[in-house]
Amino acid sequence: MEKELYKIGLVEAWQAIYKGHFKSEEYTQALVARINSLDKDIAAWAWLDEDRALASARRSDAKEKRGVRFLQGIPLGIKDIFDTRMIPTEMGSPAFAGNIPRQSAPVIKRLESQGGFVLGKTVTTECAFLSPGKTRNPWNLNHTPGGSSSGSAAAVAAGFVPAALGSQTNGSTIRPAAFCGVVGFKPTQGLLTTAGAFTFSHTLDQVGLFTRSVTDASWLAQALIPGKMRPFQEPQNSTLRLALVKTPVWDQAQEYARQHFLINAQDIANGGARVLEVELPEIFDYAHQVIRTIMLAEAAFNLEGLRLTKGHQLSKILTDSLAEGRETAAVVYLQALALRRLIQQELASFLNDYDAVITLPAAGEAPATLTQTGNPSFCSIWNLCGVPAITIPTGFGPAGLPLGLQIVAAWGRDQQLLSVASWIESIFPSSPLWCKP
Repeated sequence: MEKELYKIGLVEAWQAIYKGHFKSEEYTQALVARINSLDKDIAAWAWLDEDRALASARRSDAKEKRGVRFLQGIPLGIKDIFDTRMIPTEMGSPAFAGNIPRQSAPVIKRLESQGGFVLGKTVTTECAFLSPGKTRNPWNLNHTPGGSSSGSAAAVAAGFVPAALGSQTNGSTIRPAAFCGVVGFKPTQGLLTTAGAFTFSHTLDQVGLFTRSVTDASWLAQALIPGKMRPFQEPQNSTLRLALVKTPVWDQAQEYARQHFLINAQDIANGGARVLEVELPEIFDYAHQVIRTIMLAEAAFNLEGLRLTKGHQLSKILTDSLAEGRETAAVVYLQALALRRLIQQELASFLNDYDAVITLPAAGEAPATLTQTGNPSFCSIWNLCGVPAITIPTGFGPAGLPLGLQIVAAWGRDQQLLSVASWIESIFPSSPLWCKP
C-alpha cells in the first residue's frame, strides 16, 4: 500500500490483512516504529513489549483463516485498568506496582477471540480518577489529553494503534476523545461488561472505545458485543429529528466552543436534518450533584481497603475525594440512586420524540495544563443515565486543537446512534491524523 501503515484505520487494516495485502507482523512493525519515533514525547504507554507484540502478530499470520474474525491480526491499546493475563495492570498508581493478573478481563478475552491482541497497556489517570498520568496531548505537548483514558485517546490520535479500549465513569472516554480529535464511543451501559476492570463506581463505570471513524467504532463494537450489534445503515437526512441540548452547564463552556457547536448544528440542519433546540426537564438540574454523590460514595466503599493499606501512595486529590465519599450519609446516597432512576425515566421519555441529542462533549479545547484533565461536566448526564454516547471531531479551536460534537441516543439504541453519527460525520471534513512535522 502507498499509504503509511500507521495512518490506516481499523476496518481498512483488517481488510488489508484479511485479503493478504500485508501481514499483521508488517503492520505491527509499522506501529512500533511510529511509537519508537514519537512516544518519548507523548508517553501514551504504561507498558509495551515490542517482542511480545511482534510474536503475537506472527502467530496471527500463521493461523488459518476460518470465517470472519473481526479483529484478525489487529493490535490494540488497552487502558491499564483492565486485567491482562501475565501483563502488568497497575491502575496508574504506585499502589498497584507489580500487579500481574493471572486472567484477562472478559472484554480482553472477547477481543482475543476475534483475532485481536494487546499491543500494550495505555496510561490511565490514577485509579481512573482525576490525578493525571504522564501522557501529553499529541496535538500540543503542553496540553492535557484528557482523562481518565488519557493514553488510549492519545495513542489512537498519534497513529500508535487503530483502536483502543478505555472506560468512563463521568467523562473519561468522550472528553479525551474530543481533546485528541478521535472518535470516542460509549455503548449502552451493560453491553460491555466491566468485570475484570478496576472498580471505582460500580453504578457508573462503563467501557469506552476509541477509533478514528464511526465506521471503525461500529466494527469494534460488533467484535466485542456478539449478537447485539449489527452493521448500521445511514438514515435519510430528511427524516432525522435531533434535539440540540445545551445542558445545565452550558455557561461553563468557552465562548468559542459554544459558537462552534451552534455552527455545527446549523451545518447539520443545512444538511437536511431537523434540529430543534430544546431544554431538558427541570429534574436534570440535579444530575451533576447526583453523579458526584454516587461516584464518591461508591469509590469510598470500593477503595476503602486500598486506602487503609496503601493510603500513603495515593494522591491528595484522590484521598480528599474518598474522604468526601465516606462522609456521605447512607440516606443521601440512597436518595441519589433513586433520583438517578427518575432522571433515567425522564430522559427515556424525552428521547421518544428525537432520534438523538447533539450537545457539547467538553468545555472547549484541551486545556493548556498537565496537572488536570479538564472539565467532565458535559458528559455527566449521559453517563449517569447509562445511555449510548459518541463524540466525533468537527474542527479546531483558536489554539489549533480539536473540537468535537457529542451525540447521544436512548438506552439500547446504539445502532441508531452510530447511524446518526455516521451521517453527521459525513458533513464535516475529516480531522487529519495528527502527524509530527
